[in-house]
Amino acid sequence: MIISLPAALGAAVLFGVASALQAYAARTEPPGSGLRGLLRVVLRLPYLLGLGCDLAGFAAEIVALRGLPLFAVQAAVAGSLAVTAVVAVPLLSARLSSNEWIAVAGVCVGLASIGVSAGAEGTPTVGGAFRWGLVVATGLLIVAALAASRLPSRARCTALGLAGGLGFGIVAIAARILPDLAPAHLVRDPAAYLVIVAGVTAFASFTTALQTGAVAAATAALVLGESVVPSAVGVLLLGDTTRAGYWPVAAGGFALAVVSAVLLARFGEPA
Repeated sequence: MIISLPAALGAAVLFGVASALQAYAARTEPPGSGLRGLLRVVLRLPYLLGLGCDLAGFAAEIVALRGLPLFAVQAAVAGSLAVTAVVAVPLLSARLSSNEWIAVAGVCVGLASIGVSAGAEGTPTVGGAFRWGLVVATGLLIVAALAASRLPSRARCTALGLAGGLGFGIVAIAARILPDLAPAHLVRDPAAYLVIVAGVTAFASFTTALQTGAVAAATAALVLGESVVPSAVGVLLLGDTTRAGYWPVAAGGFALAVVSAVLLARFGEPA
C-alpha cells in the first residue's frame, strides 16, 4: 500500500504527460499527410518521449495493481486526463474553461477520496476457469471491435472507444491476477499473453476511433470502459475491499473521479 498508491498516482501523471507530448508531436504534421506523415510524427522526439512515459506508466500501473484494489488503480488511470489537460496549457497553448478547471479539481478530490478509503487488494489467486474466461472475453472483444469498425461513423467512434477501454480493462485484470512476475511463470500463464493481445486490441481500437475526429465521444467511452468494468470485476470476483466503514467515501470518490474525467474528455474535441 505504501508503494502502490504513489505508483498509481505516478502512472496517472506519466500517462497524462505522454498524451500531451504525443498531441504536441502530432500538431507538427499537417492533416491528411498519410502514412509518411504518421511515421514522421512517431519518430519525432516528443512522441518518443511520450512513448517512454507510456511504458513507464504501465510499469507503475503493474506495481500499483500488486497492492491496491482495481477500482483505485483504474480511477487513477482515468484521472490521467486531468494531467493531460493541465500539461496542455503551457505545452499546446491551450486554454481551459472554468468548468474544465472544476473537472480537474473533481478528479483530484475523487482520487484523494479513493486513496483515503481504499483497503487491501483481494487475493490474486484465481482458478483456470477465470483465466480462460478472460481469454474468451478477449476473443469476443476482438470480434466486437472488428464489427464496430463497420458501423456508421458516429456509432463507430463510440463503439471503438468503448472497445479500447474494455481492452485496457482486460490488461489491468490480467496483470492483477498474475501471482508471479518471474519469466518462467509468465510463459505458462495465459493472463501474461492477454496483457499483450488485449493491449494491442485496445490501442488499435482507440486509434481507429480517433480517426473519425470525434475525440470527446471516443475518449469518454474509453474512460468508462477502462474504469467501471474492471473495477466491478475486482469488487465482485477478486475480493477488492475498502477500509472498514469507508465504502461510501470510496464509491463517491470513484464516481466523482470518473465523471470528472468523462467531462474532461471534451477538452480534446477539435474546434
